[in-house]
Amino acid sequence: MHPILIYGVTGRMGQSLLRALQDTSRFALCGAIASPASAALGQDAGAPDGHTGVTVASDAALALQTAAVALDFSVAAAVGAHARDCAAAGVPILVGTTGFDSAARALLEAAAARVAVLIAPNTSAGVSVVAKLAALAARSLADWDIDILEAHHRMKRDAPSGTALALGEAVAAARGGALADVSTFDRMGTPGPRVPGSVGFAVLRAGDIVGEHTVLLAADGERIEITHKATDRQAFARGALRAAEWLIGRPPGLYGMADVLGL
Repeated sequence: MHPILIYGVTGRMGQSLLRALQDTSRFALCGAIASPASAALGQDAGAPDGHTGVTVASDAALALQTAAVALDFSVAAAVGAHARDCAAAGVPILVGTTGFDSAARALLEAAAARVAVLIAPNTSAGVSVVAKLAALAARSLADWDIDILEAHHRMKRDAPSGTALALGEAVAAARGGALADVSTFDRMGTPGPRVPGSVGFAVLRAGDIVGEHTVLLAADGERIEITHKATDRQAFARGALRAAEWLIGRPPGLYGMADVLGL
């Protein structure tokens, strides 16, 4: 049984992970970390519906002493510090938090020199397969237009989603380029036709949508849509635990869900 630490335990994904842990004997919760301002500090991580025997804390130092792996589903501003702490403790970390900046990315890369770091904007196995299929389509249909459409719940902080950006990076790389050079995030006020080779993004934030992503490829007279729809956040939680188990014992380096799935 692997001791596991969860950053962001009071959030949507943190709570989903706690539920997923109840259905497996492969992991045992050893740390439940939340913001220093969280009202849950000092309470059992499973409260009010369950009991884990682990108290919610804001400092992970004690839990890192015994953790075999850490999962980070906290906030973008905390990602870099969490990765640095895990590297110092020799604990591999899966980062599911999205929207972090270049400074945090640099800290993740630094941590990857000491421990295994898995960056997973989406831990669903299905989304990883969609990315593979989208890359194949983009490479095979080099002159087709590509847009990426995504929808999430009203409370999601970043837009486009980390998953949408990862899909964009996959199709851009398949065509031998970088997303930063071909992305179009806002067409409002932009006159004229579409720029050939560009990758457009459309974003919806509404209700309690768990997550929907479509890679749309279009040419004259035909269209391909590769879509993934998540209806239950537990799919992400199960994927995260699968990836966490895979991460344990890996050599230092940067990894992604494609590595976990052998893609």
